[in-house]
Amino acid sequence: MYDFSIVGGGIVGLATALALGRRFPGARILLLEKESTWAAHQSGHNSGVIHAGIYYTPGSDKARLCREGSRLLVQFCREHHIAHTLCGKVIVATSVLELPGLERLFRRGVANGLAVRQVTREEVSEHEPHVQCVAGLYVPETGIVDYAQVAVAYARVAAAQGAELRLSTTVMGIKPDGTGHILETSAGSFQSRFLINCAGLHSDRIARLAGSRPEAQIVPFRGEYYELVPEKRHLVRTLIYPVPNPEFPFLGVHFTRMIDGSVHAGPNAVLSFKREGYRKSDLDLIDLAEVLAYPGFWKLGVRHWQEGAKEIWRSVSKAAFVRSLQRLVPEVSADDVVPAGAGVRAQALRRDGRLVDDFLFVEAGNALHVCNAPSPAATSSLAIGQAIAQRVDFTPAQISIPQRKSV
Repeated sequence: MYDFSIVGGGIVGLATALALGRRFPGARILLLEKESTWAAHQSGHNSGVIHAGIYYTPGSDKARLCREGSRLLVQFCREHHIAHTLCGKVIVATSVLELPGLERLFRRGVANGLAVRQVTREEVSEHEPHVQCVAGLYVPETGIVDYAQVAVAYARVAAAQGAELRLSTTVMGIKPDGTGHILETSAGSFQSRFLINCAGLHSDRIARLAGSRPEAQIVPFRGEYYELVPEKRHLVRTLIYPVPNPEFPFLGVHFTRMIDGSVHAGPNAVLSFKREGYRKSDLDLIDLAEVLAYPGFWKLGVRHWQEGAKEIWRSVSKAAFVRSLQRLVPEVSADDVVPAGAGVRAQALRRDGRLVDDFLFVEAGNALHVCNAPSPAATSSLAIGQAIAQRVDFTPAQISIPQRKSV
């Protein structure tokens, strides 16, 4: 009998194991991951940005947990000697039409407690000499790190605290019993009093296995990247972002200098035909049919078909992708970029076609399901883990959770 079982060995699941071990010393904690390595999906396929929290609605979980999570993450990296840097980033308006959006972002950043500064074109050039813009914002709290390394360190610390971490263990069934749940897995059955679902791309499926009915379904969006060739890396010193379209839920293609010194450009955002589809050719008929049968997907398509068409065109046309990059750094040419790896964002979508904008936690009996945790979940991971641990009331004989609505 375990006190807690966690499904999913990405960065949020591992941070949750860490937080539970710290809050409840002596509790029996089990974490199950179907892959043979930690952080095999979202956590290990992102751009490695330590987000500051400028994009998120003031007062939202994303805004609050991103700010706290960033602080905790930097502290953890320092304590465990994980390479990272708070290099700052610029967000730039490339035309006067984008200035109102830049102003809105500035006000949001101030409301979220950031030391964001409005900067002129000349001041942007001091940070990024090759950028073309009319004005910008400088966000000093933004940084970079390798989240796969962070996840491995989380696992090491959680195991040292006493958690039992199992790789290559797929959850195939979840049955309620009188004291909690029985998890049927590829490695046998496990019983626990409390279930925490951090399964990312499969979080809605795990929730349904446990008898819950989340109000949204995961729709996978692949983000494709290019990489600057080594002799052109000097064009980008840190991170360069455009002003995002407020009508579209993604940030637009941008430049990111990675912790290893490489510079990635992207991502776009296109529907993935497989939940773990990192290549354009990846296809899973069950995954695709599930998306196509979901009313929310078609309503989303109607609402954002123009932006969606642009994203698809950038996916099939390198020239179109490069033109998007040239809006920020005109010196970049098609010869300067080569294809890089892709990531898949586990985005929760409501039946009415609205993307879930905030983190989504669904509580049901002795279970808590993290049903939407895309970016900035990696930045926020330690704060998310603490928030989950604080929601649980635990004694050696009983685990309970206060009844709340989904938030």
